[in-house]
Amino acid sequence: MKSKVYFTKRTNAEGLIKLYEKLGVSLKGNVAVKLHSGEKGNQNFVRPEFVRPLIDLVHGTVVECNTAYEGARNTTDRHIELMKHHGWTKYFRVDILDAKNDFEVEIPNGITIHKNYLGEGIKAYDSMLVLSHFKGHPMGGFGGAIKQLSIGCASSGGKAYIHSAGVTTDQYTLWDHVAPQDQFLESMADAASSVIEFFKGNLIYINMLVNLSVDCDCCAVAEDPCMNDIGMMISLDPLAIDQACIDMIYNSKDRGKDHFIARVERQHGIHTLEAAEKLNYGSREYELINIDNE
Repeated sequence: MKSKVYFTKRTNAEGLIKLYEKLGVSLKGNVAVKLHSGEKGNQNFVRPEFVRPLIDLVHGTVVECNTAYEGARNTTDRHIELMKHHGWTKYFRVDILDAKNDFEVEIPNGITIHKNYLGEGIKAYDSMLVLSHFKGHPMGGFGGAIKQLSIGCASSGGKAYIHSAGVTTDQYTLWDHVAPQDQFLESMADAASSVIEFFKGNLIYINMLVNLSVDCDCCAVAEDPCMNDIGMMISLDPLAIDQACIDMIYNSKDRGKDHFIARVERQHGIHTLEAAEKLNYGSREYELINIDNE
């Protein structure tokens, strides 16, 4: 059966609400909202005002994890300070999940890695809204729901573990152990499965195809968007929503798509979707439902 992916061309707060209402599924209990809060100097990250009505609607807490590279988010104190600067703490409760510790979760059927490390703070939540700014990525080719589940939800040590395909959890030696590209992409797909298992399916995914740069929001110096905004999607299937976004990029008539696609293909980004399909936590077959037509 094809997974349902709902789409709107609206790229505003009202569009997010309409997508969520159309999905017709409510998140349970204490809701974590995983998003990318933006690296210091980045101009493309989605601003808190854009997502505020939806986060208020689900009574969510904005959650993040520390990074495994130099920057303004690799310690909890610096990360919180930057989130204040970017306006997140003005509107929301904010929780750095690996502020105190992390814990190991098993991935029995992993392709490349067989465990992952999540911030201990995630144990306080019953469900998660995975709110992803879909864009390019210097290492993954693109970033959407699967990247947000994997690299995004991993602790600092977990990020190092994924990037090194299971060699190290030490962020200070990570770059001596960077994995071959396909193994890194497979590790992302593996790690995403551990978060899905942790929440027992109590997850909703939204991808926002806005500010379409070839660079991630983790880049302090990022290229400006190379394509016009396309719209937003929601689904219960992280693989289907990422595949739908990729298909929409490839099928776009926007002249800037060639630059975006070149980044995806240079990094073999589609292999992440291939690996996720093998892990069977989603489908690359989907039904795209345009809610603007209703």
